[in-house]
Amino acid sequence: MPEEKEKAKETEKVKEKEKAGFFHKMKEVMYGMAAHDMSRYALRTRSSMEHLFILITMGDLIGIPILPPYYSLRLLPYVVPNIATWKRRMLREKDVSDAMF
Repeated sequence: MPEEKEKAKETEKVKEKEKAGFFHKMKEVMYGMAAHDMSRYALRTRSSMEHLFILITMGDLIGIPILPPYYSLRLLPYVVPNIATWKRRMLREKDVSDAMF
């Protein structure tokens, strides 16, 4: 008798896990249909705005002086972690396919 109760509890737990898994999958599908494109666009916009900010403040690193060096030096501690990726992005060769994606 106790074995039957244990088996019943185990089957209930399995059913609950299957339900939770199904609802999780449906949640991911709905997110993909509704919000995934918007979130990717927001991240892309944020990235381009950050790179534009770094270009304005640290443009003299690649030969485009826009702000006086005094202000650039004051902002330098906040920008240092992003400089390597920014230089790589600004100085890489562009292709027609880059504009598509």
